Amino acid sequence: MVDRNGWGGDRPVLTGSRRSPPPSFVEQANVTDSGIYDEFDANWPDCWERAADLLSWNRPYETVLEDENAPFYRWFTGGQLNAAENCVDRHLEAGRKTHTAIRWEGKHGDRKTYTYRDLYVAINEFAAALRELGVEEDDVVTIYLPMIPELPIAMLACARIGAPHSVVFAGLSADALATRMDAADSEFLVTCDGYYRRGDAFNQKSKADNARLKLAQDVRTVVVDRLGEDLPHVLGDEEFDYHGLREEFAGETVEPVPRDAEDMLFLMYTSGTTGEPKGVVHTTGGYLSHVAWTSHAVLDVKPEDTYWCAADIGWITGHSYIVYGPLALGTTTVMYEGTPDYPDRDRLWEIVDRNAVDIFYTAPTAIRAFMKWGEDYPDRHDLSSLRLLGSVGEPISPRPWNWYYEHVGNGECPVVDTWWQTETGAVTISTLPGIDEMKPGAAGPGLPGIDVRVVDESGEPVEPGESGYLTIARPWPGMVRTLYDGDDRFRAEYWDQFSAPDRGEWWYGSGDAARIDEDGYITVLGRVDDVINVSGRRLSTMEIESAITGVEGVAEAAVVGRSSGTNGTDIQAYVSTEGGYDDQGAVHEAIVDNIEAAIGPIARPTDVLFTPELPKTRSGKIMRRLLEDVANDEELGDTSALRNPEIVGEIQAEIREE
Repeated sequence: MVDRNGWGGDRPVLTGSRRSPPPSFVEQANVTDSGIYDEFDANWPDCWERAADLLSWNRPYETVLEDENAPFYRWFTGGQLNAAENCVDRHLEAGRKTHTAIRWEGKHGDRKTYTYRDLYVAINEFAAALRELGVEEDDVVTIYLPMIPELPIAMLACARIGAPHSVVFAGLSADALATRMDAADSEFLVTCDGYYRRGDAFNQKSKADNARLKLAQDVRTVVVDRLGEDLPHVLGDEEFDYHGLREEFAGETVEPVPRDAEDMLFLMYTSGTTGEPKGVVHTTGGYLSHVAWTSHAVLDVKPEDTYWCAADIGWITGHSYIVYGPLALGTTTVMYEGTPDYPDRDRLWEIVDRNAVDIFYTAPTAIRAFMKWGEDYPDRHDLSSLRLLGSVGEPISPRPWNWYYEHVGNGECPVVDTWWQTETGAVTISTLPGIDEMKPGAAGPGLPGIDVRVVDESGEPVEPGESGYLTIARPWPGMVRTLYDGDDRFRAEYWDQFSAPDRGEWWYGSGDAARIDEDGYITVLGRVDDVINVSGRRLSTMEIESAITGVEGVAEAAVVGRSSGTNGTDIQAYVSTEGGYDDQGAVHEAIVDNIEAAIGPIARPTDVLFTPELPKTRSGKIMRRLLEDVANDEELGDTSALRNPEIVGEIQAEIREE
């Protein structure tokens, strides 16, 4: 039977058996009192003082939450603080000058280590340079850099002088950069000459130059010399060399500018339903409190740890859990410039081994690739330093979850499967690893103080096991404050669908579909619009993909809709198998059986195409849009963000042969 929201029938949630956190982990965990959930509920919103107490405030806040102008909530009003001071200066004052802040691993084996004192010096010198170039408080500085140390240095230098930063992922095109700079009216850009992509020098400055030509405003540009003689470059008018500026202002210090808690810390553009990127505004006090709290409570980060979030700072995960969260807690954060399989498929495990990484946080797409390559690669290295594993970016199904748990964590590390968004700023759904049981395939409950609800179209709670819309019914500190391009769009995008202003109810609509079980654990099913309409039935692509990846021998899968003259839309599946599984006929049969058992015959793919890999962005996400273009024989959209563009042509050729 089809449930009221049209994502499928009444059937059990596809999760694995429960697992408890090891006693040895619980003994040392930052948060172990199960009463924290009741405590946060009983003391809400003042419960969030616990998060704010992780920071140093120049002026104490007066009010935890102002909600008179909902949904434009204000957190920790009256308080003043500076993000760079919280991430660097106070650790020096605590006697930790020589403690490592950043360990950077370059693509070609080059490495750099920054102590907190080193980071302090670099941030101050660049902050002084930015001021000299004319950057004033509240000016938006665009940063277009790959994963090199100058990226967090630039972010924190901006924060130090009260200038919001807007980081644009280095893999995006010149047009994308120009669009974002135009929308932010940004007159300052920090970029580099180029970076290495799978061993080859790639010209980044040419993209930045092309973007500047499209802008009406004059732009002052700082260029980091990353490649040296591998890619010579010339500086033009209003262009300045980063290292030259550092030398010019060597030894300079800049007093951190006290910022009101509600002052903007950064602007991040994310995709919008209308096609125009949305400028998500995050503020200083609430955001920094939330990322510090979740780094402490969910990721169990301690100052003495070596912590690695294998994301890209160009996206929100890198902002929150490479830069601001771990540095606010004074830990050592690892940055890696390269890809998981270059120069070999054990590259990540070699880094974990050599750096004795305690906490490893990565995406399900990467985990599925690890599973495909096989356990021989992690087995080559000593991973016994690992204490906690994390998953972020999209739902993770039980098989890769269990593989991660067994072959990377040796069955001894809790796995936190975290759900959050650019707009939430920080983790909102996850288990607390020192308290909660884990259910492979289910992210967990809402965190303490986060009121997560799964509802139908009218806002009524769905029954356990049914699918619905994932909403958050109370504000939280790390939440988006508004959109840079307008309050009206902010309300329309996130609040209008499920809110009842006449009753004082403002519910955030995440745009995701989910199920909730009898224990309050959430299984995220993907975007509400990530559905395929087959014979009037709306089928979740994530749910079909989970059924496919649940088959022994399947590493990754992506399903898309293909127009047909019969049902209107057919399901086409792209499947990548693990090494050693050559009998595609048997795997195909098992895929069909598993889909029919888990969802029903309606979800059976018309075609299953086997491919050695799936097209992915350099951040590791599968580009389903391109696969849909291929399935429907349409002109391909922008492929500039792909790290393996050749695979698209191979898939097209195979389809033509069939």
